[in-house]
Amino acid sequence: MSTDPWGRVDDDGTVYVRTAEGERAVGSWQAGEPEEALAYFHRKYDELAGQVQLLEQRVKGTDLAPAQAEAGIVKLREAVADAHAIGDLAALTARLDGLSELVAHRREEVKAAREQARVEAKAVKERIVAEAERIAEETTHWKSGGERLRQLVDEWKAADRIDRATEAGLWKRLSAARTAFAKRRKAYFAGLDEQREGVRAAKEAIVAEAEELADSTDWGPTASIYRELMQRWKAAGRASREAEDELWARFKGAQDQFFQARSAVFAERDASLAANAEAKEELLIEAEKILPVTDVRAARAGLRSLLERWEAVGPVPREQRDRLEGGLRKIDEAVRKAEDAEWKRSNPEARARAQSTVDQLRTSIEQLEKRLAKAQAAGRAKDIKEAEEGLAARRSWLEEAERTLAEFS
Repeated sequence: MSTDPWGRVDDDGTVYVRTAEGERAVGSWQAGEPEEALAYFHRKYDELAGQVQLLEQRVKGTDLAPAQAEAGIVKLREAVADAHAIGDLAALTARLDGLSELVAHRREEVKAAREQARVEAKAVKERIVAEAERIAEETTHWKSGGERLRQLVDEWKAADRIDRATEAGLWKRLSAARTAFAKRRKAYFAGLDEQREGVRAAKEAIVAEAEELADSTDWGPTASIYRELMQRWKAAGRASREAEDELWARFKGAQDQFFQARSAVFAERDASLAANAEAKEELLIEAEKILPVTDVRAARAGLRSLLERWEAVGPVPREQRDRLEGGLRKIDEAVRKAEDAEWKRSNPEARARAQSTVDQLRTSIEQLEKRLAKAQAAGRAKDIKEAEEGLAARRSWLEEAERTLAEFS
């Protein structure tokens, strides 16, 4: 017979688990050693414990519904009671008892949350009704007002339900507000016909003026007049859809006729400037040969001559202007940078400072070399280390200082 703290295997192969109520047979083992039987039924216990742990994680770590959680607890409680496993089954039952208490608490929280949700839903629906009544009484923005009322109905449907009497009373007020808004909107549009007739007459006059200007060749002033006519058109309001479409077609036709004629003239003018663009393309190619700058004075003189010829060529088409001017500007900036660098190299004060730095570092290195020789002769390890470190740093600084000084040569 083999035993462990939670179970044993009898000589006939019967496997028992120990519980507070006494031993209970959980199976029979005939295929191997008792230790193997105990290990097998311990694994069954571990599987059951894993299920309990998983349920604990779901209850504590998710929003699992209390009813669903309790069903899982009942199922596992039955599994533990009848478990064919060896282990601390009482501990698993205790954990399930703790979960039951947690679920009961969760159920009370859910109940309170539902009550709070009903209170909040009532506030939401009262707010919806109040806004709908304000729209029905005040707004004259008919399209946005109608759309907002539709949205309010959707918000009503999406909100939680409240008690039946309050729900019915609030819905009656919401329906009345929608009806009142529809009546006001209908009355408003019924009064628009006379106003639209006045708009039609005003736009007839605008169209007549636009058509008189369609053949004008006074490009600048006429374009300004068309812009003013467009502003008057927008300010006049809207006629009926049929009249609006017919008048707009005439207005746009006259406007397009003028601006298309102007565009054709401007295109012809731009074509006459194409030769100028070709000339400046050649000058830009010539200017690019100045780079890289090796002789600053020659570069500036050459660029100055190019700029004089550039200005003499004259204007180019608008769509090429920025590219050509930008290309020449980049070359001018490169020459200017080269001039700045040349001035820095020839600056006597800066060169003197660079020379002074080199001289000081060389003197310091000579002194450290002497100190190092004395330390080595005396065998002073600390002084040797300090002198070597100081020499390494100053030789590095000297290399950088000499490179700086070389830039002035």
